[in-house]
Amino acid sequence: AHGAAPPPGLNRRFLRGESEKAGRRHETTFEGRRFVIGTGGLGAEELRSLELEQSRHKDLLLLPELRDSYENLTAKVLATYVWLDLHLDFQFALKADDDTFVRLDVLVEELRAKEPRRLYWGFFSGRGRVKSGGKWKESAWVLCDYYLPYALGGGYVISADLVHYLRLSRDYLNMWQSEDVSLGVWLAPIDVKRVHDPRFDTEYKSRGCNNKYIVTHKQSIEDMLEKHQTLAKEGKLCKEEVKLRLSYMYDWGVPPSQCCQRKDGIP
Repeated sequence: AHGAAPPPGLNRRFLRGESEKAGRRHETTFEGRRFVIGTGGLGAEELRSLELEQSRHKDLLLLPELRDSYENLTAKVLATYVWLDLHLDFQFALKADDDTFVRLDVLVEELRAKEPRRLYWGFFSGRGRVKSGGKWKESAWVLCDYYLPYALGGGYVISADLVHYLRLSRDYLNMWQSEDVSLGVWLAPIDVKRVHDPRFDTEYKSRGCNNKYIVTHKQSIEDMLEKHQTLAKEGKLCKEEVKLRLSYMYDWGVPPSQCCQRKDGIP
């Protein structure tokens, strides 16, 4: 599910094409693919355009009770999980933004080898200081002086049983400003398998291009097209590997504030 603001039609067309090609290569389908759009406040012409697109592709999830905005993103993601649990038969849910490039071929193969229970898979942070200003400001945060460990929101995977848990718990869940921080809190007290994977390049800015990456955030449509073409021609993600910043492995054996020491040699 793509949970950012309504992507331009070009983004959706590109992402549809990518998932369909990956499906053909791996003899699977992505019928559960949904572009999630809050339609509250949209004009009649915009609504008609979305309804026409939905009649053609049947892959939009339109949420009329929500206006698409950052402050509504947590509610939007939770509403998406509620809808998925009620309407689709699936084992895993990938949440990604519309500026995220995903190696669906690699993701599918890896998920086939994973047990579809209690999985929370992404690039985790445990030392994020609570934001006191800007669009990420958390006025109601009273839990501690750091965010609880969470998988960064550019892209992460949770198993279907956790989606079911969220649906059943939704009336009791607090909504914080950031959806990824909120999910980390919602799953904090339960027995889940947190898998930190540096192949998820999902921070607020990309760490560069590495052929091992499965999920790459903060990509323009030009970046995505280049990656797609390089994969098609050369069988690898990057024309040339580039490192813009260091990565880290999450150390689950120390307090969260000490979790994440950036080092060379990590994707």
